[in-house]
Amino acid sequence: MGGIQASPAEEIEATVREAIDAGINFFDLCAGGKSVYEPFGRAIAGRREKVHFQLHFGAVYKENGEYGWSRNLDEIKRTFDWEMKVLGTDYADFGFLHCVDEESDIRDIEKAGIFDFVRSLKAQGVVRHIGFSSHTPSVANKLLDTGVIDMMMFSVNPAYDLEQGDEYGIGSTAERAALMRRCEAEGVGISVMKPFHGGQLLSAQTSPFRVALTKTQCIQYCLDRPAVLAVVPGVRGLNDLHALLQYLNATKEERDYSVIGQFTPASAMGNCVYCNHCQPCPAGIDIGLVNKYYDLAMAGDKMAANHYEKLAVKADACLKCGHCNRRCPFKVAQQEKMKTIAEYFGKGV
Repeated sequence: MGGIQASPAEEIEATVREAIDAGINFFDLCAGGKSVYEPFGRAIAGRREKVHFQLHFGAVYKENGEYGWSRNLDEIKRTFDWEMKVLGTDYADFGFLHCVDEESDIRDIEKAGIFDFVRSLKAQGVVRHIGFSSHTPSVANKLLDTGVIDMMMFSVNPAYDLEQGDEYGIGSTAERAALMRRCEAEGVGISVMKPFHGGQLLSAQTSPFRVALTKTQCIQYCLDRPAVLAVVPGVRGLNDLHALLQYLNATKEERDYSVIGQFTPASAMGNCVYCNHCQPCPAGIDIGLVNKYYDLAMAGDKMAANHYEKLAVKADACLKCGHCNRRCPFKVAQQEKMKTIAEYFGKGV
C-alpha cells in the first residue's frame, strides 16, 4: 500500500476490494500514509478473515498524514491503537519490527521496550505473528537467533541477489541465498519488498543488466526463492492492480526469467536458482525442486528429506542424457548434481 496514497479514497477502497476478489490476501500497511487506513478498513469490513496484513511497529504518521518512523514506545503504542480502531479489527496478523538494518537498530528497539511490547501483544493474541523488515543479512540473522520470529520482510530481486543492486542490495550472493535457506529451514516466511528494484528492472535503460524484465518474470523469480510466501510490489491504483493480475494467467514462457543467466556474476555461476529452464526433463524430474530440497536439507531443514521422498520422480531417475546441462543458463552441472543428490537422500538423511 506504499504507493496508493495519492489516489482518491474511493479508488483505494475499490482497489483493495478488487484485489481480495481476485484472490490477493496479503497486504503491507507501512508507508501508505494515514489516508490509506480508512478506505482499507471499509474494504475489509465483513471480510477480515480473508486478509492477512503487516503492521509495522516504528512506522508512524505525521499530522499531515505523511509516513514517518519512530523508536518512541509511547508514539508507537498510540499509532497501533489508532490503527486497530480505524481498521475495525482487534488483531494484527503480523506485528513487524520496523526497518531493522543495523545492529544498533536491534539495540534501540530492545532498549526502548518495543520488542517486549510486541512480544506482550503476541502473548495476548493481539498480534498473531512477530516479524521484522530489513535489508541486511547479518542483522536479519541476529534477529532470527532470538527464536521468536515468524516472518521477515526482505528486499529480493535479481539485481540485489546477483550483486548488481544499490545501497539496499546488501550482502553477497552467497549470504543472501544462505539467509533465505535458513528462513525456510526454520519455518520463517518471507514477504518480498522491492521485487522490481524500484522499477529499474522493467526498463533496459535503467536496469543494471541493460536488459528489461517483465513484472511477471520478477514476481516469479521472487516466488521461487526459498521461504518466500508473498510478494508486495505495491500499486498506485486499479490500473497497477490490473497489470499485476496478468501474472495469474501468464504462460510458462512468460514466467521464465532464465535470461538473468546472461548477466550472472562468476561468483553465482554453478548454483541452481530453481528457474527450471532445464525443463522438460526426459525422465520427468522436477530438477529445480529437487535442487531446492537438497539445498534446504543441507541448510538444516529437517522436513526437506520428507518432501523429497514424496516426489513421484526422484534424482536417481536421471538418464544422464545431458539435456539439463545444455539448457542451464547458470552453467550448473545438473547431470552430476542429480547423482550427488540421489546419493545424499539415499543414505536416509
